[in-house]
Amino acid sequence: MSTYVHYTQEQKDRARQTDLKELLERQGEHLKRSGKEYQWRDGSNKVTIRGNLWYHQYEEVGGDAIDFVRKFYGKDYPEAMEYLLNGYGGTLTAAPPVKREVKEFTLPDRNDNMRRVYAYLLHKRGLNRDVVNAFAHRQMIYESLPHHNAVFVGYDTEGTPRHAHKRGSGSESTYKGNADGSTPEYSFHWNGTSNKIFLFEAPIDMLSYISMNPHNWQQNTYAASCSVADRVLFQCLKDNPNIREVYLCLDNDEAGQKAAKRISDKLFVMGYKSEILTPTYKDWNEDLTTSQKEGEPQWTTQLS
Repeated sequence: MSTYVHYTQEQKDRARQTDLKELLERQGEHLKRSGKEYQWRDGSNKVTIRGNLWYHQYEEVGGDAIDFVRKFYGKDYPEAMEYLLNGYGGTLTAAPPVKREVKEFTLPDRNDNMRRVYAYLLHKRGLNRDVVNAFAHRQMIYESLPHHNAVFVGYDTEGTPRHAHKRGSGSESTYKGNADGSTPEYSFHWNGTSNKIFLFEAPIDMLSYISMNPHNWQQNTYAASCSVADRVLFQCLKDNPNIREVYLCLDNDEAGQKAAKRISDKLFVMGYKSEILTPTYKDWNEDLTTSQKEGEPQWTTQLS
């Protein structure tokens, strides 16, 4: 059991600000440059490094230098602090790798109708009926059993379901989550034929934006990462080589805008034109429902 050690705020800040690239290279680790960031491998999974911050692409978690040493080297808080404050004195011994259980992906059971989900999406969320119909017709949205969640399905290029995002449809429900075994690269998305793609955090935000911009919407590609990760975006770019313009439509909050900037930097290095589109309120669904309540036009400026 660790002994309690008091650290000053200055010590905590100094430990947190440790440059992770330098730390890893002192351990003999190899990092690959990617724009302003570096990629490090946790087994077969990518970890993005920028200064003192890191982000695990598979687990979709991140943190600062203290969190890094605790997670990847199995240290408790005092051990991590001592190591970082002493200029990485000594050699870090990696913790035994955690064996992750690989769960098989299966779609949630399907209800024989979509009454509750349609009521939720059209009346509570304010979505355009024709837009919802287009996705439901392709079996990309349905109502589950026994919980009557709205299920947003992502397919691979062969038409095989690979991802399912669930959203509670009850009037007071805040439930949301991905089905076990979902593949992030194939989260909820629509493939168009134009050279444009629009990336969102959540399926309902994606559908809200389309509802506000319905003119010829089917020609564009849209994707919802169901997080602030970029894996579905880069899978869509791989599957649609005609795309050259990327519109990052993440939430208007700190996490969303930081992710948008990070992804924009990565796209610049790869030669893609990108633009960050920010909702007026917290997210695109709030923009849509607020405009409906205030009697404003339910659309935004169309991109040419």
